[in-house]
Amino acid sequence: MTALAGWENFYVIVGSSAGALIGLQFVVITLIASMPGAQGQQQASAAFATPTIVHFGAVLLLSAMISAPWQHTANAAFCWGLLGAIGIVYEIIVVHRMRQQKSYKPEFEDWLFHALLPLAAYAILVMSAFAIRAYANAALFAVAASALLLLLIGIHNAWDAVTYYVFVRRHEDKNKRSD
Repeated sequence: MTALAGWENFYVIVGSSAGALIGLQFVVITLIASMPGAQGQQQASAAFATPTIVHFGAVLLLSAMISAPWQHTANAAFCWGLLGAIGIVYEIIVVHRMRQQKSYKPEFEDWLFHALLPLAAYAILVMSAFAIRAYANAALFAVAASALLLLLIGIHNAWDAVTYYVFVRRHEDKNKRSD
């Protein structure tokens, strides 16, 4: 039995949460897309909405990886390290998209939750993959922290998108119609 066996319940809970939140995000995006003024927001969506799904998907994939019946933790570490490296590359793309889109001027909180924190979470995955042999227990806690961080980032970003469209965009659209 590997050190991963003790993490099964944690990853069942985290992975299930990520899967459910992916479904909920599709419902939210569908509702937002039907709002007046939501059309023409493809660049902003690629910069802000799509990464939320990617982070939830990463948590779901990470949970599946950890829950697989690995014979050695090094094999699992290779997979989560690869996921982390792909996540870092994706975050570079997200930052580029955030800078290119013209629909919304990102604030500090946007940079924190859409760029810095996800980058940190993916970097933790890469570093923990290298640390697994010497510091197995700490590395596994780091992977768990990364999964939780990505899940919480996704929750924050989904909530932020909904509140922006409901309170800011809807208010702007009402003001335009009343003029």
